[in-house]
Amino acid sequence: MTGYGGHSVLQVPVPALEPWVRERTAFYDRDYVSDDPAFGHAHVTALAPFLTAPDEQALARVAEIAGRVPPFDYVLERTGTFPNGIVHLLPDPDGGFRRLTRLLVEAFPQCPPYAGQFPDPVPHVTLDALSEHVTEASTRAAVAPFLPARSRATRLDLAWYEPGRCRVLHSWPLGRAAQDQAAQNS
Repeated sequence: MTGYGGHSVLQVPVPALEPWVRERTAFYDRDYVSDDPAFGHAHVTALAPFLTAPDEQALARVAEIAGRVPPFDYVLERTGTFPNGIVHLLPDPDGGFRRLTRLLVEAFPQCPPYAGQFPDPVPHVTLDALSEHVTEASTRAAVAPFLPARSRATRLDLAWYEPGRCRVLHSWPLGRAAQDQAAQNS
């Protein structure tokens, strides 16, 4: 992709699926495999695309939002396929992800999820794309050793996606405001 400058994504990493998703990423496009150990190839997108060059005020606003959403548990076991052929896993429950996205969209209305393509974005972990050799069933069979993936959302990352330069730019713990408030009250 000559001339592609990249884009930022606010995402929640899913470490339980990182080896599998990283391997699939390498299969499709090695340029998007990151050497950054904090980078979550396996993730649930909270908001993308985000600001290309967020200023300190925007970063502080994201930190405040992350702090308002307490860490939450979820399970990834159910697969699905979007109309565009993206095979994915659906988190259950998905309320924490939906809340995070809603708060971010309210704070950054100039950054509609997926550039406004989907009015009600579905939280998911992308696994693969349908093709002559890939079906939802074949993908489910391939990822089965990792399922069910029981996870806890504990942080929100600002990741940069650009061929050969994927990395985490910033990271915020979820629920920080609740922790700070509890500490002040003790």
